[in-house]
Amino acid sequence: MQVARRLPLALTALRALLGPVLLLQAWAGPAPRLFAACLVAAFLSDVFDGIVARRLGIATAGLRRLDSLADTVFYVCATAAVARLQPGVIAHHATALLVLLALELLRYAYDLRKFGREAAYHMISSKAWGVALFAGFGSLLVLGRDGWAVDLAIGLGIVADLEGLAISWVLPAWRADVPSIVHALRLRARG
Repeated sequence: MQVARRLPLALTALRALLGPVLLLQAWAGPAPRLFAACLVAAFLSDVFDGIVARRLGIATAGLRRLDSLADTVFYVCATAAVARLQPGVIAHHATALLVLLALELLRYAYDLRKFGREAAYHMISSKAWGVALFAGFGSLLVLGRDGWAVDLAIGLGIVADLEGLAISWVLPAWRADVPSIVHALRLRARG
């Protein structure tokens, strides 16, 4: 049973470790199969770490915060890999990426100032963003194509960050697992 209780943390750690693998491989040269394997493993670990933790009754706020940190490490490394292999893609999306980065930093700073720690809402919009990131990075790193999947990933990221900021603004105290702004408004109304 002790080994099973460590599985959610191991899945989260795997995702964080796969980011640098993507980055190192980008410096070595394109490797679509390795990129695909890393993306699939990271995506599945992101889906199942929370499911396993909830089933085992060990879904803590700390584990949720580590989950968010692992996502950040993985996707920052994936973005750096794209920048290394396809710098034109980054330049093409520069304005939208700067807006997304600014919102990410604003969210982090606002949450730190208001709550003393980063948010871990695990919103529905964030889950949709995760699926879009998988598709967008798959398109770029595996297929070598820019296009609608990348646009969708950036757009959903902006929407998720705006919703996260709205939730942080609405909630009087830090909470984990707030699926949407509607849920945050209900929580606030209940006092």
